[in-house]
Amino acid sequence: MPRLGAVSLLVRDYDEAIAFYVDKLGFELSEDTDMGGGKRWVRVTPKGGETSILLARATTEAQRAQVGNQAGGRIWLFLETDDLLRDHAAWLAAGVRFREQPRSESYGRVVVFEDLYGNGWDLIEPTR
Repeated sequence: MPRLGAVSLLVRDYDEAIAFYVDKLGFELSEDTDMGGGKRWVRVTPKGGETSILLARATTEAQRAQVGNQAGGRIWLFLETDDLLRDHAAWLAAGVRFREQPRSESYGRVVVFEDLYGNGWDLIEPTR
């Protein structure tokens, strides 16, 4: 059965993106393979997750123009947690930018944060 293995994310620099996802958000560095010519195959994965983010360094002007605008200003990815308030506090302390305070919705607690380039993400603690 097919499964979603990775989603690509345009980044300016591999190492700064790794630092954000691993050091600030606590993701795992799943792979960092040198492909030659300055290109790397870099995947970061939320702990316990199956789907990775493939960090794709922007190399053309068109790609560089899209860094931070992966979804045209909309929320781009939805990251689930078992404890939103714990993660919100830890990420605030790590310097992650939040667009709002945590709030309750019919589907659970949610808060919008930004990655290092300004892409919007929802952090969601689903109602169980």
